[in-house]
Amino acid sequence: MVDHPLPATIRQALDAARRCDPERVSPGVAQAVLAHITGKGKAWLLAFGEAPLAPVDAALYIDMLERLNAGEPLPHLLGEREFYGYPFTVTPDVLIPRPETESLVDLALRWCREQGMSAPRLVDVGTGSGAIALTLALELPDAEVTGIEISPEALAIARVNAERHGLAGRVSLCEDSLLDTEPGPFDIIIANLPYINSEEIEALEVGRWEPRVALDGGTDGLMLIRALLEQAPSRLARPGLLLLEMGHDQGQHVCELCQERFPAGQVTLHRDLAQLDRIVEVRLPA
Repeated sequence: MVDHPLPATIRQALDAARRCDPERVSPGVAQAVLAHITGKGKAWLLAFGEAPLAPVDAALYIDMLERLNAGEPLPHLLGEREFYGYPFTVTPDVLIPRPETESLVDLALRWCREQGMSAPRLVDVGTGSGAIALTLALELPDAEVTGIEISPEALAIARVNAERHGLAGRVSLCEDSLLDTEPGPFDIIIANLPYINSEEIEALEVGRWEPRVALDGGTDGLMLIRALLEQAPSRLARPGLLLLEMGHDQGQHVCELCQERFPAGQVTLHRDLAQLDRIVEVRLPA
């Protein structure tokens, strides 16, 4: 792409994206990048294709296309990712929130409605950017929300997001390892912990761009999930809800671990939109 002249108009810029790998730079991605740079909406870009593009914007746009074509994630270039309809600041220090993780929020909200509980005490273990914890705080204005994160760099981004959404005074964000210093009881324990096998990370695209501390789940991917399940029985209230996200091939194993630790609990495996095992839900009766 560097061998081509810089695009002079909006249409030329969007056409330049066709020289990229379409699996990495789709027309929609190119529009999102150009909208970010110009401050114009996608509809405007499509309607005014002959509008001139400033050389400085054209150079930045081509640079971002080349980075995307090399595999760099779009949220890193834009500096944010939408989660559950809310914008969250992201950097290479945090795991990029995924759409399938929104199901954790859905399940927590559903349980609160069923319990008639408008002010649960909940904890998000491994909060990263804070997307889960802060979304639940926004959806449940009376909830007492804690986010725990072992990485100080990720915790700094979570605090940026708390400020961004006006939640700095309401959500407690703590640097800690799992629930080591959190006695509970919590009505809801929710966690999207690292669950990738240590040996597999280097071979995965995600391992190139996102923090290893947010990916590495030990030799079988379940090291941190096991450790949390050792702590959770003494921290979960009755009635209580535990939600764990895990890898697509770990569902049955995590269900068995949960049933061992919560013999009186109702354990349910949920699949994502691709019909892959994604979340284990444990409900403790009153």
